[in-house]
Amino acid sequence: MLYRYAVQSELAGGSVQPQKHICSSASVRRQSSNRTNTHTRTLAHSHTLGMERLLTIFEQADPFSTWWPTIAAVVVGIVITVRTIMSGQRCPNDNQIKEQIVVVTGGSSGIGFEIAKALAARGGRIILACRNLAEGERAAAIIKRELGCRTPTSADDNVSPAERYFVEVRHVDLCSLRSVHQLASQLMSEFERIDVLVNNAGIVFADTRIPTPDGFEPHSQVNYLAPFLLTQLLLPHLRRAEQGRIVFVSAHAHQAAKIDFDDPLNVGTYSVKFHARDAFAHSKLAVILATRWLARELKDTPITVNCCTPGLVRGTRHLRNSPLMSAICVKVITYPWMWLFMKNASEGAQCAIRLATDPQLKQVTGEYFNDCEIAPTSEAGRDKELAKKLYMQTIKTLQRVTKLTVDKEACTMATQLQLESGN
Repeated sequence: MLYRYAVQSELAGGSVQPQKHICSSASVRRQSSNRTNTHTRTLAHSHTLGMERLLTIFEQADPFSTWWPTIAAVVVGIVITVRTIMSGQRCPNDNQIKEQIVVVTGGSSGIGFEIAKALAARGGRIILACRNLAEGERAAAIIKRELGCRTPTSADDNVSPAERYFVEVRHVDLCSLRSVHQLASQLMSEFERIDVLVNNAGIVFADTRIPTPDGFEPHSQVNYLAPFLLTQLLLPHLRRAEQGRIVFVSAHAHQAAKIDFDDPLNVGTYSVKFHARDAFAHSKLAVILATRWLARELKDTPITVNCCTPGLVRGTRHLRNSPLMSAICVKVITYPWMWLFMKNASEGAQCAIRLATDPQLKQVTGEYFNDCEIAPTSEAGRDKELAKKLYMQTIKTLQRVTKLTVDKEACTMATQLQLESGN
């Protein structure tokens, strides 16, 4: 192009001298080759830089090159440790209780269901005493399906002993003392003896302003008075066992309870005295006091009486009546903490399972257990005079409300606690 421009300029009379810048084909090839080599070197250099950057990223991803993985590992470790501690101690024995007859109140769900399932797995013949028969039957079906239990069709049924154990359901409404008596009569007519009675059923956060049909504050009747009556009525059958065991389920909340020494059963003015939380604590303290005195009364019999606390347990429906738990936002906030700091139902059942099965506890009676070990109670829970007064008032109250005929010394023998005919 420059050569042509010079020639044209000369022809036009210009003074521009032609400068021949003719690029040979070899020169073009050399320039192209140089450009290609330069581009290749550039690409290689870029590739090298890319690999170096990638290696740097991987080095920075080393879990030991930053604190975040360490922090995450510490958090996970803390969570596992807390869950291990809060889950409590497992029942330390796997003793079998083949063909022992076990009555569990409130066995259709929660802790009672786990107690029943564990005792059925050990060979017990389980009777679930439930208010809701449909839920009870559903629970029994689940236990049978998981354990492979079935009801014997006859005394000479030609099956292995392990297949003879069964789970059956009976109705009881602890808000009705009449229903309690009907259950006791039914059990005594069907079975020659009862080996274990687990008084597990209970309520919390019920409306204290609405009394039961028998006229009592709901927590006092369901958690204490009705189980006490059932225990009294079943004592003759418990005495027929090689070693009868009575297990009451109390709670840590008893430590916050205050009982009026002049009116330990809190008859009459309960709606004025108690918030639901306080009524629950009061009823659980009453359970401990009655356990201690009943054990004293039965010291010359083969029956042991103990109570236990399951600890803080989630998934038991006990909070369904709580005003706070009705709010979704509260549930979202509290449920993770409940999972972390509270036991599940199976963990909460371990203490009662030990009391019902452990041969090492044959001579242990009148005690309060926590995490499968004997534990201290509140000062009121150790008051012998208060225990005696509560026990005597309970007997007298049952006599008044259900027209029981009781010995004036308020003995515990159930033969002295018969309902009058027609009532």
